[in-house]
Amino acid sequence: MRSKTVALVVALLAALFVVPLFPASAQALDRVPRDFHWGVATSGFQSEGHAPDSNWRRYVRGGASTVKDPYKDSVDFRNRYRSDIRRAKRLGVNTFRFGIEWARVEPRDGRLNRPALRYYDDVIRRVRAAGMTPMITLDHWVYPGWVADQGAWDNPKTVDDWLTNARRIVKRYRGMGVMWITINEATTYLDYELKNRELSPVQLAQMQQALVHTHRRAYDLIHRIDPGTMVSSNIAYQPPPLGVSTDNQFINHVRDKLDFFGLDYYYGASVDNVSSYHGATAEYWKIEPQPDGILYALREYSQKFPDLPFMIVENGFPTDNGKPREDGYTRSNHLSDTIFWVQRAMTEGIDVIGYNYWSLTDNYEWGSYRPRFGLYTVDVLKDPTLTRRPTDAVATYRRLIRRGGVPSSYTPVKDPAFCAPADLIATCLGPLLPVPLGR
Repeated sequence: MRSKTVALVVALLAALFVVPLFPASAQALDRVPRDFHWGVATSGFQSEGHAPDSNWRRYVRGGASTVKDPYKDSVDFRNRYRSDIRRAKRLGVNTFRFGIEWARVEPRDGRLNRPALRYYDDVIRRVRAAGMTPMITLDHWVYPGWVADQGAWDNPKTVDDWLTNARRIVKRYRGMGVMWITINEATTYLDYELKNRELSPVQLAQMQQALVHTHRRAYDLIHRIDPGTMVSSNIAYQPPPLGVSTDNQFINHVRDKLDFFGLDYYYGASVDNVSSYHGATAEYWKIEPQPDGILYALREYSQKFPDLPFMIVENGFPTDNGKPREDGYTRSNHLSDTIFWVQRAMTEGIDVIGYNYWSLTDNYEWGSYRPRFGLYTVDVLKDPTLTRRPTDAVATYRRLIRRGGVPSSYTPVKDPAFCAPADLIATCLGPLLPVPLGR
């Protein structure tokens, strides 16, 4: 319990602010509009299995520093995509994010894998037949082995090769209502390549510039080929002051080449939650969830990018090999709490156009199957049938979509953070505000 002295100081500080932090109508949450993009997300290498030669297949086989588990065939989306798309449809989502693996499409320089292209043709056909918008990621940190052999992003030729593949894919699927993600989480991409390739500072800077250059050219290329579509990249949110540095690695350099702001939110930080350091060891399940942080992230970037709508491209909740958390907080709790704070952001006037849950099923979390993020859990290491088992969040997500979010009477299970750097005024003074911020 905070001391009376601290409470008095906080009260005095609160009196200095005459502008309300929440609009008077904030008690009545905005409902989610009918054209909202409710979605689920997957990625190629993480879910497909049967991996062709690529940088990540080599990292796994070579025992790179981030690799703890064998890849096997992941959750075998490559052969089970039909049933997984049906699962997504039964949830009621209208958006399905997936990746088209360059390494699968072009396993050798200039030589295409026609069966792989027909596979992606059928994925898109089935997604659209299920009434869902395809959201296609062109680069989710994986490139072909032959690109690795030519020096990966150290070689300027890789940018042109990447764009040649992008042109091929966009031409193939133009006019199909696709939303395009060029490069997934560029700063995290840099981090993994730094660890697994042991990049020098010069190489890291070259790759950073190459990713910026690639996105900028890809944005224009996609709009020439598929006019009227929406194109973006997505960032992995980092609370201040880390975000100031990571933003300057990529997003600040492409801000004029975004049709929406793609936000991936997983973790926050605050005076009463410093657990995010577990991310450095990939023990994500040890990080204390902070669902209210998505509101502060949306506020922060809506001020930096006031002319863009926002899409939550990824948001999810990890468990330790599917085991319940000791505190009893569940995937269902976290999903409902997060949607509450997204609706609060919308009530404040922030233009949020969609939300993707990461992920539809558990998958290979870049070296390990231990962090489980799936709405449907799959035990890749112990269950040869790769059975998809629904978590408690499946029924919850279905209900949220059907009802247009949580009702105004909803009270978040997880209390809001105290003194989060992302929004110190609201989170330090929140208990004194007229609008309650939780239980």
